[in-house]
Amino acid sequence: MTGPEPEPAGGVHGVPVPEPGAWLRRGISRNGGPLVEDREVVWLQAGTYYADSRGFAGTTSFDGSQVHFHHLTGEPGEDAGTLRWEGANLVERGTNADGSTFLEIWTPLSGTDGFSGSWSGPDHHVVRVGRHVVHVDSRAGTYWRL
Repeated sequence: MTGPEPEPAGGVHGVPVPEPGAWLRRGISRNGGPLVEDREVVWLQAGTYYADSRGFAGTTSFDGSQVHFHHLTGEPGEDAGTLRWEGANLVERGTNADGSTFLEIWTPLSGTDGFSGSWSGPDHHVVRVGRHVVHVDSRAGTYWRL
């Protein structure tokens, strides 16, 4: 799998998180390595709330250039990335709290029409977008297609 073109010089500004949204990851590159995909990863966004099937959920904010993912449930941490459209795909380039970098390619999932929302309680968070649901708790993230 080949990745997108390198980031142009000159401070390209990203776009805010499209919402509601249901996204399937097509590949990830860590610290400039090859673009790979070793498991199904789904990211759902409803308003400012998100859930990621890797096992973290929380809120997003946009500072005019980068989207900040504030992890409130599941895997601790925070990361920030610049989102850009490349055709129908959303390309995210960012940095984790530990300083490592990543590039992820996200493609939209079908079946997003209908109800979207987010619910949380002690130690869990759920986001639904249309037919897609991600549940995150302290142990794991789980994805279902209804």
